[in-house]
Amino acid sequence: MTFSATHLTTHDAPLLGVNIDHVATVRNARGGRFPDPVAAAILAAEAGADIITFHLREDRRHIRDDDVVRLKASIATPLNFEAAVTDEMLDIIERTRPEHVCLVPERRQEITTEGGLDVVGQLPRVTDACARLAAVGARVSLFIGADPAQIEAVAQAGAPCVELHTGALANAWWAGDATGVQAELQRLQAGLKLAQSLGLRTHAGHGLSLNESWSATPGVAPPTASSTALVAALPAITELHIGHALIGHALFVGLKQAIADYKAEIVRARRAVPA
Repeated sequence: MTFSATHLTTHDAPLLGVNIDHVATVRNARGGRFPDPVAAAILAAEAGADIITFHLREDRRHIRDDDVVRLKASIATPLNFEAAVTDEMLDIIERTRPEHVCLVPERRQEITTEGGLDVVGQLPRVTDACARLAAVGARVSLFIGADPAQIEAVAQAGAPCVELHTGALANAWWAGDATGVQAELQRLQAGLKLAQSLGLRTHAGHGLSLNESWSATPGVAPPTASSTALVAALPAITELHIGHALIGHALFVGLKQAIADYKAEIVRARRAVPA
């Protein structure tokens, strides 16, 4: 199958936010302290991660409160604190004062974040959250689908950034659905164009992978472009936040090499964008 993307102009490569949640997932499977997600964050920063992303869930299924405290104390690289829009989480973020915050939807029974935050449906609450977090110096992004009404609501809420959910594109990529991938790329491009017209900084993430992830399936050829490359090539994207697939790749090549591989993929994709 062949995937392609339409490009507009050449920009600097997007920053890479490395999500360390699933290091904590492995630790929590057995309890105890190993493997330590904070140690992974330190290694990721040394390996060139531009941002360290983590999600403190209400059920604490991976990152824990003490991890957050240790991350703040140990990491000089900017932290991106993902959290639901709850009073508990807003209070913790205000105490932690991370450089970046990404407000996300959260349901207890979901395996991972499914869909985007409904900013339209809870605009007053999200607006208040954005103001609270801006007051402690955090740059706020809202994690949403590429829906025009939701993008417009992000601007209304006062968030300076939007992170577009790439899960549907990633799922189509894994399924080998080239038509679906193209449809999702077009939807992302339209959303990015609208967001930029509203003055929003534009990020993306969820489910993005490398072609190396296909190597475990004998006889199955990977796509000509990885899902990471397809999104990185969109000129409006300034940050990519990647976790599960990057940590999975690190199981085979090590965390430093995994970060190098993702950063190289992002740079190659952006350099391939015609002027």
